[in-house]
Amino acid sequence: MNLFTESNLSPDILKAVGELGYESPTEIQKQTIPFILSDIRDLIALAQTGTGKTAAFSLPILDMIDDTSRKIQFLVLCPTRELCLQIAKDIKNYTKYMPNIKSTAVYGGSSIMDQMRSLKEKPQIIVGTPGRVIDLINRKALDFSAIHWLVLDEADEMLSMGFKDELETIMRETPETKQTFLFSATMSKEVERISKNYLTNPHRISVGSINEVKKNIKHEYYVAGYRNKKEALKRLIDSNPNQYSIIFCRTRMETQEVADFLMQNGYAADALHGDLSQAQRDTVMKKFRLKNIDILVATDVAARGLDVDSLTHVVHFSLPDDPEVFVHRSGRTGRAGKDGISISLIKPEESRKLKQIKSVTKIEITESRIPTGEDIIKAQVAGVFENLLEVHEDYFDFNDSLIPDLSAFTKEELVHKLLQFQLKDLALYYKDRQDLSEQKMSNRDDDRGGRDRDRGRDRDRGRDRDRDRGPRGDRDGRSDRGRGDRGGKPRQRDENMTRFFFNLGKKDQLKKLDVLEIINKATSSKGSKRAEIGNIEILEKFSFFEIEKSYKNELLGNISSMKFKGKDMRAEEAN
Repeated sequence: MNLFTESNLSPDILKAVGELGYESPTEIQKQTIPFILSDIRDLIALAQTGTGKTAAFSLPILDMIDDTSRKIQFLVLCPTRELCLQIAKDIKNYTKYMPNIKSTAVYGGSSIMDQMRSLKEKPQIIVGTPGRVIDLINRKALDFSAIHWLVLDEADEMLSMGFKDELETIMRETPETKQTFLFSATMSKEVERISKNYLTNPHRISVGSINEVKKNIKHEYYVAGYRNKKEALKRLIDSNPNQYSIIFCRTRMETQEVADFLMQNGYAADALHGDLSQAQRDTVMKKFRLKNIDILVATDVAARGLDVDSLTHVVHFSLPDDPEVFVHRSGRTGRAGKDGISISLIKPEESRKLKQIKSVTKIEITESRIPTGEDIIKAQVAGVFENLLEVHEDYFDFNDSLIPDLSAFTKEELVHKLLQFQLKDLALYYKDRQDLSEQKMSNRDDDRGGRDRDRGRDRDRGRDRDRDRGPRGDRDGRSDRGRGDRGGKPRQRDENMTRFFFNLGKKDQLKKLDVLEIINKATSSKGSKRAEIGNIEILEKFSFFEIEKSYKNELLGNISSMKFKGKDMRAEEAN
């Protein structure tokens, strides 16, 4: 099947997809459409986002659906509201010439009553997120007794987001005779377990193995200590003008912090993470799709459902733990036949994690030097000419007499003046600034609470490491370096400690003794034994602290219900 017209799809479907510009099917469509049309087995399909999965599973099912029945026959489950709406929109486009087919999207963040009213129109197709589908099942608003086809789209993400119980509940509500199609970017242990428990003798299709994702993607990494990471990020952005990129972070707090830094420095950037309301998320994604902003800072989960084909760069501000997540992130650039660049910004102690990613994925990731001011100006000059020499139409008319007499200047002199005018602010910013590559080894232990290798520079920032360790003991006579501290030397963070982001900082009048008291209260349920506490670092808008690993879950379970001076507290495990 090299053309859609060579498939056995109905004329109504072919007419609709033809008007959408579909001519040659993607690889996942070539393999999946004929299988679903002719086979009654279940299916496991491994394919990355952006490969055409929605058409691959929906077109053949739409061809077979009974448009005379008013029962739900086709259910698609997906992880996010955004992906749910996108799939529903695609299905509506595919059924443009099938007037008797109705579909409804059900998802959180919108009125459940409105969605229940839409279900009274008796749609044959439901596209939904697991949580909202469960809510509607509990309200007796959904009847899955006539389901013929169940699609689990982005199954790995639904499981990583904690929807395991919801998926299993929904699957038990559907008939055993249905066909189940599981689509996933990765084959994690949880996905494997779901497939063994709920799929029967499934056929497998794999499109784009982990080693094939990056053929047209160049992978680079840069090393920077924790204190220099955001400055290094700024340099990487400045040295890649005209970019349209996603920057991936590990936590919601880190995402917002990086986005705030970029916006404060004048970049057209914004954050996308789970702390935003649905309306805020919709606004951010709309701005990014329309290119009103050209840098999106996001967590992995929040970026799901955001499908754009023209990304020039993906930046890993923090490396993921899973090598396949690294591949999945990187695969968001280099689409539609274009080249892409994947940039990793790592701390010195993350070299082992990067080595593991390279070993598992077989990706060649080359180390590069953080750009100097001179490098950046050269790149910016090239960027100016790249824009200038593109073919532009005339957007407005003006009288040539408005142009002053420039005959006193040669062409080269005029270009020189224009570039000086255009890049003046950037040049002044980087003038005489130190090369970050010279600093990276001096910051090896910054973010692990290790010995400060450059006390003078730390004092200049008002965060002297000795003062940051706080008083010798708290109100219970414990050192904030932990129980059993036997000397005055700073203790290296070990495997028994967990490091946390904490959402309060100096601006909230937070002190070290306050942090110690908060940790004591949040970990007090284990009797007289106190949690060992490591390094505490209080910054302007947030803080870091370390505690004994065995107390991690207890702290996370309690701290969200506590308040500090009337403010909500939130902690997340940090890298």
